[in-house]
Amino acid sequence: MSASQEAVAALVSQVEQSVVGQQHVVESLVLGLLTNGHVLLEGLPGTAKTRSVKALADALHSSFGRIQFTPDLLPSDVTGTEVYQELDDGSGKSKPQLHFQPGPIFNSIVLADEINRAPAKVQAALLEAMAEGTITVGEQTHQLPDLFMVLATQNPIEQEGTYPLPEAQMDRFILKVTVDYPDDDAEMDIMRLVRSEETSNNTRVQQQNIPSIDPIHVLKAREEIAKVEVSEIAERYIVALVMATRHTNRYPESNLSRWIQVGSSPRATIALDKCSRAYAWLQGRNYVQPDDVRAVAHGVLGHRLTQSYDALAEGISAKQIIDELLDTVAIG
Repeated sequence: MSASQEAVAALVSQVEQSVVGQQHVVESLVLGLLTNGHVLLEGLPGTAKTRSVKALADALHSSFGRIQFTPDLLPSDVTGTEVYQELDDGSGKSKPQLHFQPGPIFNSIVLADEINRAPAKVQAALLEAMAEGTITVGEQTHQLPDLFMVLATQNPIEQEGTYPLPEAQMDRFILKVTVDYPDDDAEMDIMRLVRSEETSNNTRVQQQNIPSIDPIHVLKAREEIAKVEVSEIAERYIVALVMATRHTNRYPESNLSRWIQVGSSPRATIALDKCSRAYAWLQGRNYVQPDDVRAVAHGVLGHRLTQSYDALAEGISAKQIIDELLDTVAIG
């Protein structure tokens, strides 16, 4: 096991100590981090979405920014803006000059809370940051940190005063994770964890004593993941899964043609490849197996499908469609 793998394993362990019963969420956050992608967390209030993101930032000891999205939010509230500031011109006199004041997007880990409550202009400003790693304000383009990740949350039930994300922006998220309610045992553990944090009365001291995980290990891990080998069988399986969402008539015996209206874009193929390699690397392997592809398929493909009227009428979820997809498409 390399030093980077040991560091990432320690990162996962630390985050799981703060987040109970949501192991798949922690795994998805780490996958997004390793693939230099962004993750969308969808779940009801109180399911530890925000806590998971903050725990990841604390464990990484990296800069953390939180943006609470509201309908009256402006793009400059996210990106920052140019302000006049009195600066010395070298002659002992000061004169007002435009100075860029960075917004909360200029952090390594950015929590976009309730992203679907922001209007289209704010979502568009965030889109450039996610796609290009830059922010343009006025005539100046500003570079975001090398370690940059947007973790967005949204509530699937409360839709009053919301602006649903367009498909083009949904496609920018490498993974979408559904955060469900915990089971009985996890609920008990959550209650005990919060009680212990209250009674200990030194939560801040405990956070300060968290062992530091150097973010450089994440950048090195990305270099190692880029070298993970993908066999032609795994490549063909990735392509077959994506093509099955577009050409559902190839599988007339399945329900895909009834449930899928619009299939996945080429970004889905790229995301499946990246996430499969990262998942294999997390398992300690330098090659991808078809099971690695299957393991990440729900997170990668679920939000890149447009459900048909029949699927919506029958209450078929994206998870059920991906299950049908994995049962239908053969390996090899």
